[in-house]
Amino acid sequence: MKDYLDSLKSELKRADHLFYVSLKYTRTVDVIRSVIERLLNAFDVGMEGLLMKVKKRRKSFDVPIQPRKRCELLKEVFSDDEKLIKFVDFYLEMRDIIQAKYDKSSEYRRKVTMTSHLSPDNVVEVNIDLLLEFYNKTREFEEYVVGKIG
Repeated sequence: MKDYLDSLKSELKRADHLFYVSLKYTRTVDVIRSVIERLLNAFDVGMEGLLMKVKKRRKSFDVPIQPRKRCELLKEVFSDDEKLIKFVDFYLEMRDIIQAKYDKSSEYRRKVTMTSHLSPDNVVEVNIDLLLEFYNKTREFEEYVVGKIG
């Protein structure tokens, strides 16, 4: 279990550097996408750690490789944990944002924005402020996982 916690912390450390150093100097959509990908990696590791902890108790328990199936399994196993379900929904929302077609605007400026087109009527504009919210929510997830696994 310590391996999962170490991997989670190292992914967040990388995201921290991208957000506070790289994004400060470059201000491009590519860096925004890299930060989101690191946050998704941190969620992947944390969710896998939670499922592996359950697997230790239940021997006939299989952990799927596909992220969406992992999320379904987490929601099923931890159906009484409202906080974890919110984290899983947030993770799925970030996955949708990173996989959608996107546009770039105001690159190299403070208001650099990645506009993700999730559907014709659902558009999400990811700027530095929203990215900070994503980062803070991922930090909350880290604290949650440490409390559950650690």
